[in-house]
Amino acid sequence: MSHPLEIPRLRRSVLSVPAINQRALEKTHALDCDVVIFDLEDSVAVEKKAEARDNLRRFFKHTPLSGRETVIRINALDSDFVADDLELVHALAPDVVALPKVNDASCIKRLEAQLDGASLQTRIWAMMETACGITNSIEIAKSGKSADGRLDCFVIGLNDLRKDTGVPARPGRAYLVPWMMQVVLAARAHGLGVIDSVFNDFRDRQALEEECVQGRDMGFDGKMLIHPDQVEIANHVFGPSPEAIEEAKAVIAAFSRPEARDLNVVTMDGHMVERLHLEQAEKLVAQISLIEKRGKPA
Repeated sequence: MSHPLEIPRLRRSVLSVPAINQRALEKTHALDCDVVIFDLEDSVAVEKKAEARDNLRRFFKHTPLSGRETVIRINALDSDFVADDLELVHALAPDVVALPKVNDASCIKRLEAQLDGASLQTRIWAMMETACGITNSIEIAKSGKSADGRLDCFVIGLNDLRKDTGVPARPGRAYLVPWMMQVVLAARAHGLGVIDSVFNDFRDRQALEEECVQGRDMGFDGKMLIHPDQVEIANHVFGPSPEAIEEAKAVIAAFSRPEARDLNVVTMDGHMVERLHLEQAEKLVAQISLIEKRGKPA
């Protein structure tokens, strides 16, 4: 009995870098993050938008980021800057375009139409950071199911969501958790990745680790970050633990025995293991392989 294995992407650490900050751009090639979001939106002042786009043109020409996803976060579709942003996207062909403040599925369809003719590999990440977006998360997730759909991942944006709803920033995010889980469920129901929101105090490493553990346990693939010092913690928390690796290899070995070839359930160390656990184990081992193959940047 066999099944296709969906190879996971590495998205433990998703570092947002202001495209206006040339020094920060230059440092990205030496960082161990899995994904880099080059931000043209909130972190770039209105009068600096054109300069930020020029920075990205030079960066993409001279600094390939081997083994990592490249994401350009454009400005909102109804902004005065999006036409120039999309012209840049067509020229640079990043792996992903991140769309801010997605309120409903029509936002994704509009962006897909404007990406027509762009690299077939260019996908869409939806920033889920408004009350309307959270409410419509299932509808938005469904919009990525079409044969030519580009939607690939949700990213929670809690700073804007707090502003939109009036929910204050509190340790543990108790009043935000139900909305976050709604986005996780919508993403998983329709085959999308899902990334946790930024943690604003990059100096508080312990609190960051606690929030990463919470996000991992909620089902997120990784965490959006605002500072290079956060990368190591996110990679550690969202990466496979030695215990998980050992268990995964044991599950694969158990199902590899000749007598288990056609079984959906086997017994391992006194407890029942189903074939769905084999699929999870194979995905984890595939993730380890990706981490080892990419290695750390020079």
